[in-house]
Amino acid sequence: MMPILMKYAILGDIHANLEALETVLADAREHKCTHFVSIGDVIGYNANPSECLETLRSLDCPIVMGNHDFYGSRESPLTGFHPMAAEVINWTRKQLTDEQKEYLRSLPYSRRVETFTTVHSTLDNPNNWGYVLDRYDADANFNYQTTAVCFYGHTHIPIAFEKGDEIRSGLYSKIKIKVGRKYFINVGSVGQPRDGDPRAAYVIFDMLNNVIELRRLEYDLPKAQQKILDAGLPNKVAARLATGR
Repeated sequence: MMPILMKYAILGDIHANLEALETVLADAREHKCTHFVSIGDVIGYNANPSECLETLRSLDCPIVMGNHDFYGSRESPLTGFHPMAAEVINWTRKQLTDEQKEYLRSLPYSRRVETFTTVHSTLDNPNNWGYVLDRYDADANFNYQTTAVCFYGHTHIPIAFEKGDEIRSGLYSKIKIKVGRKYFINVGSVGQPRDGDPRAAYVIFDMLNNVIELRRLEYDLPKAQQKILDAGLPNKVAARLATGR
């Protein structure tokens, strides 16, 4: 049987930014993406958690658990959280229905989709919300990676790690997958980039040609900011969207 080869849009850290999400989805459809996958943190920070979640669910989009999905769907104490993050999580909890919270609580921490893996943070301890920032972090992750490609997020910074004879890392725009190597790829953030570029980020994985492409898109940022302010959320949450930090 011939393998099913598809074109996936990999969406990371949407963080309730509906304007960014809608722009990304339109671009993905324009580029003939057939399927959509989320690597978590659908909610948190921005003003449309319910709408973003329902948009993904309408796409039958496989989602893995992010830390904001975890805490936003539970009444767990937020001891140790930054006060701003805790304020937003408490607000987000009030925006979600009981059914939506139950759905978020049911999400897996990692999952295999076709021939690749998705996780929000790390494969070794995905529920500890560790950050993969350098080759040493990536090396520990590769020990648990059973597919050639794994997509992750959490840092909001698009970076790729490639393991052959050694581990190489760096920023990327396009990656050609090579046989015999492993790739651990951060897809950046749709709704709150933190690499100094405020444009929405997502990845297209063309499985027919084994090519991964990072896409950056302008969206209606002032509208997203105004929604944050109208909701009574911290001004800093709105301001940081314009700086990509």
